[in-house]
Amino acid sequence: MELKFDTEKEYAVVLEGGGAKGAYEIGVWKALEEAGVKYNAVAGTSVGALNGAMMAMRQLDKAVELWENITFSQVFDVDDEQMRRLYSGDFQGLEAKTLWKDVVEAVKGGGLDIEPLRKLVNETVSEEKIRASDVELFLVTYSLTEKKELDLNAKGLPDGKLADMLLTSAYLPLFRREKVDGKEYMDGSVQNLVPLNCLLQRGYRDIIVIRVFGLGVEKRVKIPKDAEITTIAPRKKLGGILQFDSEQSREDMQLGYFDARRMLYGLAGETYYIDQKWDEKRAYLILKTLAENFCWNWKKGRPFTLREINEEILPRLAKKVRAKEGDYYKVLTGLLERAAEEAGMPVFQITTEEELLRAAFAEIVKIFRRLKT
Repeated sequence: MELKFDTEKEYAVVLEGGGAKGAYEIGVWKALEEAGVKYNAVAGTSVGALNGAMMAMRQLDKAVELWENITFSQVFDVDDEQMRRLYSGDFQGLEAKTLWKDVVEAVKGGGLDIEPLRKLVNETVSEEKIRASDVELFLVTYSLTEKKELDLNAKGLPDGKLADMLLTSAYLPLFRREKVDGKEYMDGSVQNLVPLNCLLQRGYRDIIVIRVFGLGVEKRVKIPKDAEITTIAPRKKLGGILQFDSEQSREDMQLGYFDARRMLYGLAGETYYIDQKWDEKRAYLILKTLAENFCWNWKKGRPFTLREINEEILPRLAKKVRAKEGDYYKVLTGLLERAAEEAGMPVFQITTEEELLRAAFAEIVKIFRRLKT
């Protein structure tokens, strides 16, 4: 595959807030690293700030290991098995009364106890390494005491305060919050979910934004004419914001990894990852040949004519696979993806159009035979 992304530049990276959805960001980072993409600054909110700290330390392996093995109890004081069953919908044996009592008590006590998260941050983040890093780290939090958003440069914080301020950026409303130097804070997402402005106002222009579609306020940001913004975002739903489960986390990381490779290598497809080898002309010839061989005009007792294929069959197929009529390459890839899905082909692999055509041929034939006049 040919890399389509400029790796000569140095980029700044924006990491959105989104709790457990942050696993996706680590998958993206892994793909960027493998492709040789260079970065010199990171801005993050909430989990984006925590992931940004690991990016600033350039400790990808440590970040991958952490997210691959994450558990609910590493973030807040809960029973892992109870939480896993709750998220999976397995209510058999779930002690609902006990769980509800725990939730009520947590709320009365000021929120979920996140002492485990504090311990995890202290064990994972090295203030010394971040201060010595060639990567600038910016984080967003919200001061309840001052009633304003704070856009902080990690290297500009007082000694010994980095871990505390990283935690304040991730203080979700359900979490028990502790004051820092007499001030109370809340998750930065309540004011700035995607802190793109933090980089733009500091002069960064080549920026990669990693979205996870968390909860919060997205600021309207005016993009300067000389800025180049590349966005990487999931096309399928990630796990829940509080779903700190290793199985879900690994799935979200894998999705982030392949979505980043889609951008880096210009891969086609909406669900699958297709290394494009065919052009529009080839796509039309393939579709026409399939229609000629596997569609039958039952009303007239004969194959469809070329005109009927162009004016009836292919437009009907485009609608079925939700592609724009006349965009034959998109129609073809939509067909291949629909057939691959029906054939149960794994998504997380990079294939060519021909490989999909061969592997899902039986399902493709069925789809054409279902196209009725």
